[in-house]
Amino acid sequence: MPKESTLRSMVLCLSLVCLVCSALLGGVYVMTKGKIDQEQIKKTNNAIALVTPEFDNAPSSEKMTVEIDGKEVAVYPARKDGQAVGYAVESFTSKGFSGTINIMVGFDMDGNIVGTSVISHAETPGLGAKMTEPAFYSQFVGKNPASFRLSVAKDGGDVDAITASTITSRAYCDAVDRAWRVFQKIMDNNSK
Repeated sequence: MPKESTLRSMVLCLSLVCLVCSALLGGVYVMTKGKIDQEQIKKTNNAIALVTPEFDNAPSSEKMTVEIDGKEVAVYPARKDGQAVGYAVESFTSKGFSGTINIMVGFDMDGNIVGTSVISHAETPGLGAKMTEPAFYSQFVGKNPASFRLSVAKDGGDVDAITASTITSRAYCDAVDRAWRVFQKIMDNNSK
């Protein structure tokens, strides 16, 4: 005859199952953490390569941080033959339609935008997610924010907004503007 279940035996059994599952989950995390970190570094290096002038150093190993708007922003110097050729700024904005948008913005030494690359976002597919398409982000390439107004045309700026995604377009401009202010801070510090 089977034993009758008691509250105590059910709690003990459930606790044991939870403990085993937690141990397995923790073990998988420890085993994959190194690979995940390597992939993140690879993703960062690819984003840096997309947005900066050609370089021969390892910008991710020379990472520095700059405080702007009360937050730390990562900056990666790009060098060629030991000379600085530009900077990649890992910028962000929390003004996206669906939350935070993280982008990499590259500048040459004259302050011109070499390129931008979206690192992460949660914008609506088919609408705000169009910020990852060249039709939108290419309008920043070669522009110097000293003379190019980093806001959408609706707000008096020089950026053509994504159709039906003005909030995302404004957020992207905000992130690029933050990167520009970080770049200016770096250049001011370098000239001192």
